[in-house]
Amino acid sequence: MDAEKKAAVELLIKKNILVSPELLSKIEKIGMKGIQELENNPAMLQEALQEQAEKTPSVHIAFSYNETPKKRDCKDFVDYFNARYNAIEKILASRPEMKNTTTVGRLKLSKGRNISLIGAIMEKQTTKKGNILLKIEDPTGIANVLVNKNKRTAYETATDSVHDEIIGITGMSNGDIIFANNILLPEIPIHELKKSPYEGHAIFLSDLHVGSKKFLSEPFTKFLKWINGTTGSPEQRDLAKKVKYVFIAGDIVDGVGIYPNQEEELEITDIYEQYKRCAELLRQIPVSKKIIIAPGNHDSMRISEPQPSFQGDIFQPLLKLPNIYPVSNPAYITIDKTPDFPGIDVLLYHGYSFDYYVANVESIRTTGGYDRGDLIMKFLLQRRHLAPAHSSTLYIPGDTDPLTITRVPDIFATGHIHRSAVSSYKGVTLISSSCWQGKTSFQERLGHKPQPARVPTINLKTREAKVLKFGTDEE
Repeated sequence: MDAEKKAAVELLIKKNILVSPELLSKIEKIGMKGIQELENNPAMLQEALQEQAEKTPSVHIAFSYNETPKKRDCKDFVDYFNARYNAIEKILASRPEMKNTTTVGRLKLSKGRNISLIGAIMEKQTTKKGNILLKIEDPTGIANVLVNKNKRTAYETATDSVHDEIIGITGMSNGDIIFANNILLPEIPIHELKKSPYEGHAIFLSDLHVGSKKFLSEPFTKFLKWINGTTGSPEQRDLAKKVKYVFIAGDIVDGVGIYPNQEEELEITDIYEQYKRCAELLRQIPVSKKIIIAPGNHDSMRISEPQPSFQGDIFQPLLKLPNIYPVSNPAYITIDKTPDFPGIDVLLYHGYSFDYYVANVESIRTTGGYDRGDLIMKFLLQRRHLAPAHSSTLYIPGDTDPLTITRVPDIFATGHIHRSAVSSYKGVTLISSSCWQGKTSFQERLGHKPQPARVPTINLKTREAKVLKFGTDEE
């Protein structure tokens, strides 16, 4: 214990103030000078310490990928897929419906019996009678599963299933084929709606695309003025003061060579200058507000996930900002954590895999597609994976699969699709962040409809959400 902290503790003991672990952590924040000014009023001291703790942001990076680059071989891919399978198999095996689970290799011994089985989907096809035939694989072999259209719940789940996702099946085996009664997803449990004891807000940005001719400079300037408390209604200015955390879910610059003929739509063609300009903008966010920032597919690094955090010379203007916390994509961040509160867990993921699910999952495609990022996020939480289909994103194999959702977050925050959505699923707040770029010719060809300059904000004490608008949909 350093001398100043020791002196502060001795002073509090003399004043008959109980020095708990919680109070000890707050002493470091208020400082000896503040304690001396309040030493004659123990009640006021306790109140001041509490107030100081509420105003002080707490950022704990629970997971950020930082593996040393190395040569990969076939074993790395095998280990990667096995790690994913084992993690999700463990989740499924804990379900009551999956008691006495058998394996594909033992199906012949289960002829004429009700069985439960866990496997990864290899193929999916619709039969002439409109039923769905799945080919699944486990470590012991391959089996066929027939899902009859009359089994409505199982049929709907099978309709939305994608290649490579890992599912549980209950049904009847005839030795060669399984007639499914139900299909079980790894699914997240109902999650406690965790609320911080401290007043404060977190806001969520994504897809700044600095360097693009379509970068929305005027709306972003409005945002910067608001967060500095110089514009807006009294209520809006009060909200700005209470912002403690700014999450940015990737694509902070537009990059170079990301899509065909992109150079024609760039205002800044040098990637170093793009990051320099981005840092100049983010520097205008008050230093008291902590910026947690992850990369996306437009940022200057590998596109394979997990993407490491911003590192190296090209990002130096960004990394020199005193309130920046660079993390990988994906990453887990715990905020407002204290000795007496476990904090609120945020899963931050850019969302590069989302395009695949908009195109290939019927329920997402027909009920909103790119307009409903929250439906994609719900789909992924149900599968307990950020990219359950191997072809939905590029990936780096290793001993573990960081895209597996083994830890259920309190907030799941994403970007990529350039539209804002806020929802809730089983106690998890789902946030799809907006963008700060107008519609590009590439997005026009793909049929994207950006919804720019919107900022979702969460009151961490109440968990209430609202979306602030700094521009129009026609930007």
